[in-house]
Amino acid sequence: MSVKFDVIVIGGGPAGYVAAIRAAQLGFKTACVEKWVNIDKDGVKVPALGGTCLNVGCIPSKALLESSMHYTHAKDDLAKHGVKVGGVGIDIAQMIGRKDEIVSQLTGGIAQLFKANKIEWIQGSGKLYADKKVEVTKHNKDVILFEAEHIILATGSIPIDISAAPVDHERIIDSSDALSLQEIPKRLGVIGAGVIGLEMASVWARLGTEVILFEAMDDFLASADSAISKDALRHFKKQGLDIRLGARVTSSSVSKKDVTVTVQDASGEQQFKFDRLLVAVGRIPVTENIADAAANLLMDGQRVHVTGDCSTNIPGVWAIGDLVRGPMLAHKGSEEGVAVAERIAGQYAHVNYDVIPWVIYTHPEIAWVGKTEQTCRQEGLEIKTGSFPFAASGRAKAMGATEGLVKIIADARTDKLLGVHIVGANASELIHEAVVAMEFGASSEDLARIMHAHPTLAEALHEAALAVDKRAIHIVNK
Repeated sequence: MSVKFDVIVIGGGPAGYVAAIRAAQLGFKTACVEKWVNIDKDGVKVPALGGTCLNVGCIPSKALLESSMHYTHAKDDLAKHGVKVGGVGIDIAQMIGRKDEIVSQLTGGIAQLFKANKIEWIQGSGKLYADKKVEVTKHNKDVILFEAEHIILATGSIPIDISAAPVDHERIIDSSDALSLQEIPKRLGVIGAGVIGLEMASVWARLGTEVILFEAMDDFLASADSAISKDALRHFKKQGLDIRLGARVTSSSVSKKDVTVTVQDASGEQQFKFDRLLVAVGRIPVTENIADAAANLLMDGQRVHVTGDCSTNIPGVWAIGDLVRGPMLAHKGSEEGVAVAERIAGQYAHVNYDVIPWVIYTHPEIAWVGKTEQTCRQEGLEIKTGSFPFAASGRAKAMGATEGLVKIIADARTDKLLGVHIVGANASELIHEAVVAMEFGASSEDLARIMHAHPTLAEALHEAALAVDKRAIHIVNK
């Protein structure tokens, strides 16, 4: 006889654990199945919640980005402020240890939240069967059967492998490996100049590694607004990141000491040698063995098919996060998790997929929400735009962070905000003013007429909004 719950969530990442917590808050008897296991410093296997994001993704990468930025700031920037520091060095073991401690604290925090909300954490791999049953293979290989009125699939995603550079976790590594290197590589090759590639390249380049990024596409950050990506590329090149566009890796060979990479670009075929080669070409949903064939779960290619409310073709079975349509972003998955739990409870729930913030945590940071100018042009929308450079911001100058700009796109007829794009310091925080404004259907004039404190970086949004109608104060209006 199977154990029965009101809600079973398969997957304990940002989508799954949030769905489980919200379901429990709404009074449902809830369980969450999660297979993740970390290896601690003593080689002991430690089951953990949080999925990729907390364990080997969003959180640890930001910890290393922060640590590497402190090192660069102390080594290169403090003297400009009159602060004299001698003998600046780097302790990789301490840096990695700090990262691991942050991960442990946060994953442990989720376990405490599960306990407080009376959520049963079932450690193992879950598989959907017909009649809303879930088979769990535990870490000791025991198999247990559960059932529930509602099942939420939230198994997340994994890095994409490519045949030209098969990951061996030694010389050819994935993003998880790049977060735990025990020594600074002299030369690092990165396949893919997207979010993950740029962030990992930034960490190690700041610590002294020579980094070359190979991007198969001819355009840099094609999903970002072209003005923003162009400006960001200029700053990254000034920092020493060697970004090769239109460069496709065709093969690789590994020796005990290095990895040789063959690359095809506009100038022909070239070869490069690196200490490590990072494969960062994107992610694919974890759908292997997610459901028994008899369950008849409908797929959309590599993703689970869902309707607008995240319900699958099976009544009572839902899917959220990286498994389904839309961007693979932790916050998108979390909001879907909340929405599904509330729908199960019969409440109104809504996720606005048109107002999802995107962030790249490089230096300068890149963030945007809504449409790009090129998308607006492709859709035939009449638009007006306004931009303001951080070089004209008093607060940015005081911070020594004058790179970048804010760009605002509005409908030419209604003035409704269509997109806001930022490259610059604290862009990850600044973008949320735009997110809130767009969620409430604001116009560029609304932002232009809201008083912003002086001196702040947020004034750049104010000035960009003013610039939409050519009335910016602190730059010459073109």
